[in-house]
Amino acid sequence: MSIWWSLHLRRDAASVPLARRLLLGTMETAGVDPEISYDLSVALSEACANAVEHGGGATRDHTSEAFRVTAYLDGEKCRIEVADAGPGFPAAGTRPRPQPVPAEAEHGRGLSLIEQLADHVHIGNKPGRGGAVVSFDKILKWREDAPLTAV
Repeated sequence: MSIWWSLHLRRDAASVPLARRLLLGTMETAGVDPEISYDLSVALSEACANAVEHGGGATRDHTSEAFRVTAYLDGEKCRIEVADAGPGFPAAGTRPRPQPVPAEAEHGRGLSLIEQLADHVHIGNKPGRGGAVVSFDKILKWREDAPLTAV
């Protein structure tokens, strides 16, 4: 089984729950284990929140720039990518690894949470055009009654 979707969203806080609900609905319909779905939805929410907060400024007509979310459920793995049009991360090799942040902190924990919840994480910049890309994978587990199972 293979499912994928891509969203082009405004850099607005209301876009975050939209992406999260679409991911959760897709995974529930496919029969993915709820714990795996929850982990991925939290990681997606953190990546989207970062794109909304850091993903660029206002355009000439004073509207928010957009960011893109793409999700692939392919076989036994889910890959999610969030790409924005902001300044991106510092040059390769100078960006510090995400550090643990106190649980009560309201900022600075997103990348660390994504790394804790996913099996593989890639954090980098879009080649040539600017902007950050955060992608992460997780091995899927399926409910026993899953209507769509991996092939």
